[in-house]
Amino acid sequence: MTSIPLSVPTRRPLMPVLAALSLAHLLNDLVQSMIPAIYPLIKEAYQLDFVQIGFITLAFQVTSSLLQPILGYLTDRKPWPYAMVAGMGATLLGLVLLSYAGSYEMVLVAAGLVGLGSAVFHPEATRMARHAAAGRQGLAQGVFQVGGHAGYATGPLLAAAVVVPRGQASLVWFSIVVVIAMALMAWTASRYAAFRRSQVSDPGAHEDVARHGLPRGSVLFAMAILVVLLLSKNAYQAAFTSYYTFYLIERFGVSVQLSQVMLFLFLFVGAIGVIIGGMIGDRIGRDRVIWLSILGTLPFALMLPMADLFWTGVLSVVISLVLSSAFSSILIYAIDLVPHRVGLVGGLFYGLAFGLGGIAAAAIGALADRIGIIEVFRLCAWLPALGLLTFLLPKGARSR
Repeated sequence: MTSIPLSVPTRRPLMPVLAALSLAHLLNDLVQSMIPAIYPLIKEAYQLDFVQIGFITLAFQVTSSLLQPILGYLTDRKPWPYAMVAGMGATLLGLVLLSYAGSYEMVLVAAGLVGLGSAVFHPEATRMARHAAAGRQGLAQGVFQVGGHAGYATGPLLAAAVVVPRGQASLVWFSIVVVIAMALMAWTASRYAAFRRSQVSDPGAHEDVARHGLPRGSVLFAMAILVVLLLSKNAYQAAFTSYYTFYLIERFGVSVQLSQVMLFLFLFVGAIGVIIGGMIGDRIGRDRVIWLSILGTLPFALMLPMADLFWTGVLSVVISLVLSSAFSSILIYAIDLVPHRVGLVGGLFYGLAFGLGGIAAAAIGALADRIGIIEVFRLCAWLPALGLLTFLLPKGARSR
């Protein structure tokens, strides 16, 4: 199945819009990543166990996952680009509340508000990237998502440099990041609104239509397979984003700062992998990228628990590069199945990415309290084996 471009006023991707979306994604996810980056600080300050740490992740990721499909469905019917600005207002409130939280319960509320901002941002931004792609869907999603990965990677580094030495209250300094993101989103929304008005006035403009010819049952089956593949990817990734620092500290006795630098490397390389995966998917097909990305992670994941500190760092970088290339292909594959529901699919899959990661983080935390964080990483290494399910995707929908 070939991805069908929307009618746009140029045959080239609208790179200024994609670049602005990518930067907004960077700033949005940078704030999100500050939460898991300061887990060691929060764990000590509130005397938490691993289950309670997992529930913090669950708070902001499930809030986001539950709302994103609903908001995506509503904006499919009536796009509202400026909603992203309002969503960042919730993120700003959550960040300020987290800075001065006096209890664990307040931390959970603050995390939920940050998740709310993300829920508003992703569906509408996904639609904007789709419209600005001019048929280069892999490139467009790669550019958009690289900002998110870069932001998520930068957060732990900033936390190590600023928050860990100065304390939780210094999080409020990053409010300026949210204000900048709000201004950038307002500019992007105005450009997109003008673009949509030009489409409405253009009699030749049309929306994407599905051309794979699959019956509804096959589409639903393919969606279910994609969800399971996303689960395998995000569950394994959750082990790193929430517990990699604890693993490094317990296994090798490294400092909190060094563990956060290594987490930064893991996340930063993921930003490179996501754009590479998107571009390759435009050439060789989405299903091949999904297969290579998820199942290709397996041998490196199995070697990681046996490696020393140096090779742990090397293997984690390789794992991040390979694993991160899957999401853009999974998302585009799903959108190509129902291209008239971009907001719903974008909200659903971004929501599932957050929600499944949050549920996995809580489950992994509970397991770590029982068997130890080192043994958890040994067990989680088998999750990429679920990449074998890629072979069950309908042949008629395997896209380029």
